[in-house]
Amino acid sequence: MSNYWLVGANWDGVAKDQSFVEQGIWMLGWDEKDQPSQYKKAENIKVGDRIAIKKMRGQKGGLKVLHIGIIKGVILDTNRVICTVDWVVTNLNRDVEESRGCFKSIHGPYEKDDWVQEAFCL
Repeated sequence: MSNYWLVGANWDGVAKDQSFVEQGIWMLGWDEKDQPSQYKKAENIKVGDRIAIKKMRGQKGGLKVLHIGIIKGVILDTNRVICTVDWVVTNLNRDVEESRGCFKSIHGPYEKDDWVQEAFCL
């Protein structure tokens, strides 16, 4: 069974989502020593999982889903988590009213429910 992950792609105020899509990857912007809890979560991503790059909607609350993909591979030996991704939908810009507290770089794994369906439906 696939899990669902909402991830960020903003490093120090610089949006990396377009370069991730062009390169067919997603990478956690933190290494293990700087953010051990996020690293530990990210290292649980597996082949076949679904991933969506999100960004916060600011004052409005909620979030925007920008790109949706399927994990093809996970690289862990670089002190970073790097995933190869088949980005199946890009430049989506979908509003999701409820953020469920997704303010950090990685959130999940989620199992399919109505909220996941809203964020990930194709």
